[in-house]
Amino acid sequence: MTDGETGKVFRLAYAPGVTPAKWVNVWTERMPGVPITLVAAPAAEVVGLLRDGAADAGFVRLPVDRDGLSVIPLYVETTVVVVPKDHAVAAADEVTIDDLTDDEVFHPLDDTIEWTARPGLPAFTRPATTTDAVELVAAGSGLLLVPQSLARLHHRRDLTYRPVTDAPQSQVALAWPTDATTDLVEDFIGIVRGRTVNSSRGRTPASPAAKPAQRQAQKPAQKGSGRRTAPAGRKRKGPRPR
Repeated sequence: MTDGETGKVFRLAYAPGVTPAKWVNVWTERMPGVPITLVAAPAAEVVGLLRDGAADAGFVRLPVDRDGLSVIPLYVETTVVVVPKDHAVAAADEVTIDDLTDDEVFHPLDDTIEWTARPGLPAFTRPATTTDAVELVAAGSGLLLVPQSLARLHHRRDLTYRPVTDAPQSQVALAWPTDATTDLVEDFIGIVRGRTVNSSRGRTPASPAAKPAQRQAQKPAQKGSGRRTAPAGRKRKGPRPR
């Protein structure tokens, strides 16, 4: 962290169901001088926060409009069907879309799954939110298909959920405005990608201090001349007198 980063705050937006705690904990350890502020927002609003400058980065659910954004896909979630505990689906370990053909299925306005064909029968209403849809499922008015993390988020004792093996899945990604790829954003990208503390950012590392010059060793006497150098302190003998 540089002196210029001291006093700054990193703002991280995230969609419902995404749990950024593990990345936030690493950030807190590595960047104690830069607090991280979490901004919870509906999935459809996270991109707007990024474009408006209200967040530095955010966890989104794909697909999103990528214009002006950099996006790193992270993981894919299993799609599950939320049902009352006494529903026939609850007796199975997993189901397929065909198993839901005769059931009314809610399609909330904030649905994060991209459907080519909606499963089941259309419900009598389109709830505004997933939260509203869960309430209707608990009332026995229909079923709901959501990413597994949202089923956990809206857990109720009177409801359960089962994987739908052939349903489209929701993908979570990290996004940020491309023209606002700051050093702090690079730091967070490194954390999300699991880089170590020494390689957590894309910055150019500082040049290591120059090593002190080593003293040159005296060159040994040249070999191969055929002559021996007289030892110091010993005089060369002159010609013998006759």
